[in-house]
Amino acid sequence: MSIWTRINDALAALASGEGLSAIFDRLRGMQMESPERSVGFTIAVIALGAKMAKADGQVTRNEVTAFRQLFTIPPEEEANAARVFNLARQDVAGFDSYAHKIAAMFPEDGHQTLIDLLEGLFTVAMADGEYHPNEDAFLAEVAQIFGLGDPCFRSLRARFVEGAPRDPYDVLGVANGAPLADIRAAWKQAVRDSHPDRLIARGVPPEAVALASRRMIDINAAWAEINGKRAA
Repeated sequence: MSIWTRINDALAALASGEGLSAIFDRLRGMQMESPERSVGFTIAVIALGAKMAKADGQVTRNEVTAFRQLFTIPPEEEANAARVFNLARQDVAGFDSYAHKIAAMFPEDGHQTLIDLLEGLFTVAMADGEYHPNEDAFLAEVAQIFGLGDPCFRSLRARFVEGAPRDPYDVLGVANGAPLADIRAAWKQAVRDSHPDRLIARGVPPEAVALASRRMIDINAAWAEINGKRAA
């Protein structure tokens, strides 16, 4: 039974008035190999993405398209996913609850998966070509709930939002005064973590792996900037 078939069965509860949050809680224990493949995770991600699209007050076609491209949905299951998306996008309320539910699935080794997800949300936010203050507040709070820290949030914002302040140290996740050897090590690790094979192994959809190319450009540019300044 595929994850989408399980979701289809779960969505039958919507007809009786059961809310998405209640469905998530009831299905949270239905794990399939990893948290990323659980029914609860999928529902929470769809709901969070829909509420992200609604953060600036309206959901555009470009935002919906961006979500569908990043979070792979089989064609035969699009109607099921749309029911979740359309229900969640009615308002932004409760987005923090879904963010907390997702974060709870990765208590130890899910840091990079949460970064992948936040990257996807930034992509949805920028799909209409604008970055609204409400979207900024939404994403900042999600980053905090995910435990990613402000430097990580600022790094992603600098990569996705044209004109946003950009600190190369934030991009590499190191302190401004860190030894060059430590910064070089962080750069090399960031490059390894962004390799397509590693992304696919973490369960990142093939469509979203393309984000790694953009990430690699920023990682290498950050290292070049820091190394250049230190060598000067």
